[in-house]
Amino acid sequence: MLMNYYRQMDRRKIQFDFLVHRTEEGHYDREITALGGKIYRMPPIKPGNYRRYFNLLDEFFADHPEYRVVHSHINENSSFILRAARRAGVPCRITHSHLSDLGLDFKLPFRLYARLAMKNNPSSYFACSKKAGQWLFGKKIMNSGKLIVLNNAVNVRDFSFNKTAREEIRQELTAGDRLVIGHIGRFNEQKNHDFLIEVFKAVHQKNKNALLVLAGEGHLRPIIERKVEKLGLSDNVRFLGVRSDVSKLLQGIDIFLFPSLFEGLPVVMIEAQAAGLRCIVSDTITSETDVTGRIKFISLRESAEIWAQTILETTYEHEDTSESLRRKGYDTATMAEWLSEYYMGQAASAGSR
Repeated sequence: MLMNYYRQMDRRKIQFDFLVHRTEEGHYDREITALGGKIYRMPPIKPGNYRRYFNLLDEFFADHPEYRVVHSHINENSSFILRAARRAGVPCRITHSHLSDLGLDFKLPFRLYARLAMKNNPSSYFACSKKAGQWLFGKKIMNSGKLIVLNNAVNVRDFSFNKTAREEIRQELTAGDRLVIGHIGRFNEQKNHDFLIEVFKAVHQKNKNALLVLAGEGHLRPIIERKVEKLGLSDNVRFLGVRSDVSKLLQGIDIFLFPSLFEGLPVVMIEAQAAGLRCIVSDTITSETDVTGRIKFISLRESAEIWAQTILETTYEHEDTSESLRRKGYDTATMAEWLSEYYMGQAASAGSR
């Protein structure tokens, strides 16, 4: 989402620098530096590391008084970033919610603490959807009118249907005229790959030629690969890893499957719709995701067989959705200009007070 906006920014006016929480090179690092951005690295935020992390944050802002806008995208942990930014006198401090739930793990008490610590550290409240905004900021902020829903926009032009790209991708996948079901997402608990494979197993029982394409990486990938092998589906499932050509990849897919346990408003759902695909998704995802009328929501309480039947009963033609996405504010060409003006306006108004 950030890169979608960054690529469209007028960088003579606004430049993005990134504070990240990994030491290894990320997928976008080289592109960021090529676009003129700086990358600063911090240690991961984790229980037992808070004191050191907070001190490093204070040192960072003391060493970099030039920043007038801090836009934090790490959900509940944004409270720590923006607290340090507030202490350093940064006038525009944006917290941005991208999720509508946390899930259950050993970090949950620490995450709830971080959410409670938000308080007055932000100066602005952004979210990818109303549902994501209410989850992180609560009803008080929602009812105050302070929440700004910034759409997870994409470059609509890049995703318009392209017959040549479709043929190239299907040749790469050795798909021929097979039904190709696609999913793009990290291999983690949130994305619910285990159930996704159960759904595809049910599809395969009725359509032996069906092909499942999984793009992404993550710690659960080896487990899912073993499950696919155990079920005898290896010839029908492609693990593609991280792709830099998502707009092209989507051209070769017939239907998009997304059974996540929880989301905010996933960018990939907008990308799939921009490519004109029909999408079968879990009803845990906000209805705000359905921008084009091409999404079918199904409860995760339904069986894998019900999901499979829905897929097999769905028509697979691509549709030109570009005008619908532009009209509803999901094209970065328009929204990046709005965001740039917002940054400059907030920084300027703070400076005049």
